[in-house]
Amino acid sequence: MFHDIVVGVDGSAEGLAAAHWAAREAQRRGTGLSVIHVWRHHPHPAPYVPIDSTERDWHEQLLHEAVRSVSSAHPNLRITDRLLCDATVATLLKTAADADLLVLGSRGLGALGGFLTGSVSQRLVGRSPRPVVLVRAGRSAADEHLPATDGVAPEEIPQTPCRQVVLGLQTDCPCDELIDFAFDAARRRDTGLRVVHALRTPLRPAPVPSMPLVSEVSEGPPPVPRPQAQALADAERTLTAVLRPWRQKYPTVPVSGTVVEGRATAVLVEAAQDAGLLVVGRRGIEHQAGAHTGPVTHAALHHVGCPVAVVPHD
Repeated sequence: MFHDIVVGVDGSAEGLAAAHWAAREAQRRGTGLSVIHVWRHHPHPAPYVPIDSTERDWHEQLLHEAVRSVSSAHPNLRITDRLLCDATVATLLKTAADADLLVLGSRGLGALGGFLTGSVSQRLVGRSPRPVVLVRAGRSAADEHLPATDGVAPEEIPQTPCRQVVLGLQTDCPCDELIDFAFDAARRRDTGLRVVHALRTPLRPAPVPSMPLVSEVSEGPPPVPRPQAQALADAERTLTAVLRPWRQKYPTVPVSGTVVEGRATAVLVEAAQDAGLLVVGRRGIEHQAGAHTGPVTHAALHHVGCPVAVVPHD
């Protein structure tokens, strides 16, 4: 059964970018798009509402403008819209409970060149039982594709290859939902999938003060200590084994598995620099302060420029 993609809009540029991204994704999946705008009633007129308009009319116009923009770019897409007056987070969670995806806009780029997620999107990412995709303002269809060569007209951009999908994966607890989402996203885009695993190898032993050895003064890098080399080799074998059944399930998807030494947050941000989509996981663990995203996913949401898909799993 195909379920619609749900996108939340709020009148911002990033919300509109999210709506257009969701529309393109709905076309890839052969589903419809549900555009949702949730607002809260104020006892006194909000300062942004024109004096000759009611608060509801203003929000209704905001929703219709977003739908009009998307429908003009995607005339054959089935689009429904809903204006709801209620608590934003709870309403979006309920509306997207049976959706394929929940798509939201980010608050834009900050000084560190990444997402500055608002409180609403942060809570939705941490609590949604469905995958959530965050899209920043200014993201267009052309950004999903590799740079076009000179002389290519704008209408020809969709024919250029898509940028690869990047998946951040922990091999000690690989999750089927997460891996399947990434492979399926690459298949629908007819592009490659790069699977990245970050490894913190054993620390290099401190050098003992002594006379320089021949290897220390000769050209070339120093030899890799055996514990470190062994850890990298073991991680590469594990990653290959984890991906083997998925290569068989998705034989048309070119896959590259990479083990990179370093902190997972830094490795993932670096790997996603030229990606069309970054896929990360979120464990469905509730804490006293509510569900949270985890440090790696949190860093990806704040410092990665391409759309980020957060897939919940056990």
